[in-house]
This record gives sequence, C-alpha cells and structure tokens, in this order.
Amino acid sequence: MQDLGVLHRGEYSLGDDQTLPIAVGEAPGIIHLLGEHGYIDNNTRQPKAGLFLSAAISRRVLIHVSPRKDGSLRFYQAERGDRKRSTLNNLRYKREDRWANHVKAAIYLFHTLGKVDRGLNFTISQNIPKNSGLASQAALYMASVMALKGLYKVSLNDTELLHLIERTREEFYNRVPKMADFQAMLGARKDTFVIVDEINRSVKHLPNPIKGCKILLIDTKCPRQGVDEEMEHRRQELNRGLEILSAHKRGRTFRDIASEGGLGSAVHLPEEIRRCCLYVTQELKRVADVEKALKAGDVSTFSRIVYHSHEDLRDLYEVSCPEIDWMVKRAQETEGVLCARLNGMGFGGCTFTILKNDAIERYKNHLEDYERIFGFHYIDFTFEIETGARVITRSHQ
Repeated sequence: MQDLGVLHRGEYSLGDDQTLPIAVGEAPGIIHLLGEHGYIDNNTRQPKAGLFLSAAISRRVLIHVSPRKDGSLRFYQAERGDRKRSTLNNLRYKREDRWANHVKAAIYLFHTLGKVDRGLNFTISQNIPKNSGLASQAALYMASVMALKGLYKVSLNDTELLHLIERTREEFYNRVPKMADFQAMLGARKDTFVIVDEINRSVKHLPNPIKGCKILLIDTKCPRQGVDEEMEHRRQELNRGLEILSAHKRGRTFRDIASEGGLGSAVHLPEEIRRCCLYVTQELKRVADVEKALKAGDVSTFSRIVYHSHEDLRDLYEVSCPEIDWMVKRAQETEGVLCARLNGMGFGGCTFTILKNDAIERYKNHLEDYERIFGFHYIDFTFEIETGARVITRSHQ
C-alpha cells in the first residue's frame, strides 16, 4: 500500500502541522471457508443458520482521517484517484456516492454518539479484490469505524461496537445487515481460524494446524448473472422449508433442526426445498465437525470436510457452475493441495484453494487448459491468514 500519511497531507494541504490529529485504522478482507450461505429471515430479522468457519486475509483497507474546520466530508481513494464529497447535513445513503456510502455509514455511527461536530477528510487505500466474496465493502466500512474510533478516542468493547454497527447500518441502509463479516473482522487473529456465531454474536478461536500454507483465490472470470434473483429464490425455499419442519413453532432455526439430527426422512418436503434445507443443516454439522478436527490437528478431516461442502453447494444448493467445478477438480488432482471450494455466493465467480507453498505452481500448471476449454482468462491472488480490524494510531504526524 502507498504511504497514506504523505498522500493524506498532500491531498488536503495539511502541511507540516504536527498538532493536527490524524487517526489511522485498518480492516482485513474476510474469507468464509464454510457457512457462507447461512441466511437472515427478513420477516423476523434473525439469522436461521448463522455459523461460519472464517479467517482474515492479508489484503486490507487502510484509512487516514483528520478533522476539518467546516462541515464538509471529503473522501479520496488513493489507488483510483477517485474523489467524493458530501456534508454533515447530507449524511444519508445516496446511490451516486457509491463506495463513499460505506464511509458515510461509519460517520453516521459516531454521529449517533454525538461525536461528529465538524467535517472530516478521509484518504483510503485498499488491495482487497472486489466482487470476490472477500467482504471488501464491509472492510471499507470497518476500517472507517476503526479510524474514527481512534480519532474520537471512543472506548467500546467488541460487543458494544457490534450492537452499534447492527443498529446504525440498518438505519443508514434500511436493510438488515449481515453481521458475520464484522464479527470475523473484530475477532480475527493472525494464523488463527474463527468460528463465527451470527445468532449468539460470539467468536471462537481455533488453532491452525496448516500454518505455512497459502490461500489461493482463483477468479474464473465466468460472468455471474441473475445472482440476486437466484439467492432470493433459495431464501424463499429455506423459509418455506423451515416453516414446514417447525410445524409452525415460532422462533425455530436450522440450528435447532441440525442439533436434533437433521432432516431425517423429511419426506413431506418438496424435493427442491428438501435439497436446500439439507445443504444448510449439513453445513452446520460440517462447521461443528471442522472445529473438532482443527482442535485435534486433523488436517485430512479438515480437507475432506471442505471438499464435501463444495460438493453439496454443487449438488444440493446448486450454486456452482462447470468452470468452478473444473477448478476444484484440478485441485483434487494436485499433490500438495489440501482443499478447494467455491467462494462467495456462486453462479460463477471465485474458488479458494488451500495449499502448500511448493504446490502453487504445480496447481497453476494444471489450469493451463482453462482458457482453451471455457474461453475465460482466470486471475489469481495469494493470501495468508492475518489479524483483524484495529486502530493503528491516533497521531500528530
């Protein structure tokens, strides 16, 4: 990333004034290795599965913020040279503000606390691949929160901050937020996996028996079309399935059903609904099983569980595609690869592969025919497991 301190001072003509407070915050991208398709019931606004195996990655958003003397809000995205403007009197979601809305939402959080009494300058650097299922927008928001937390010297523990994030994001965007990304960002530790419980708002740290391995993200460049409509259809199927399985008992979740042994025969479910519900309950069991495997240092079981998750995304939840499946199959054939799976919502997009350092080139060699077969030129990114969101400093630079 660029030297944002120098860029920030130059962009806003701050000179060498060492008394000016400049706060710095950062947040990582997040990868959900299991549980990505847990969902929120829009009627009750409650998660109905909400259990993830996650990790922070070594791609991040870094933000410098300083106060202004007027009521203006200025945003500068360093890599693209993109600038946005707003004012404190216009602190609401505006579609045309695009990426700046995520920073504005963070300002809104501190505005509700009575902390924002004048304008702000933001300089942003980001190297998280976009549209790759790595929570890049959530990371922009969380880095803004961390920078403002440092600027205003606000003391909040993670539980208090998550409560504020949930409430203020719903007010700002007028929709129920997905909290798992923010929980993972706050709870992540270097070289550590986390179990994120979106229902209980808890994070559990797990040992990493594969330290030294890399995460390789492959963007297949396969066009993703109709994703929102497809996902909404699956949410409706899951809602209907949960209603049938619950015998109209209010408040019941897929977590309850999984803990009672899963679907059983469930012959009374229509087939498409049964497959969707089966995927969710089996994925919940996989998260519980992978926790045991990681604690025991059982890498082979960990690998098998991740592969099984992809198979069910393909066969039960039906969100994979030939390009994604081809990438995962090549991973299974490569020595030194631990596991691979679809990443994100599916219908094209990306895969992640966990592999040893010396297997990276070997795996890429197995992908040489991809463009000839499918007509797309993939791109790849390599990550390590890193620490979570943090306030770096509140300085007088």
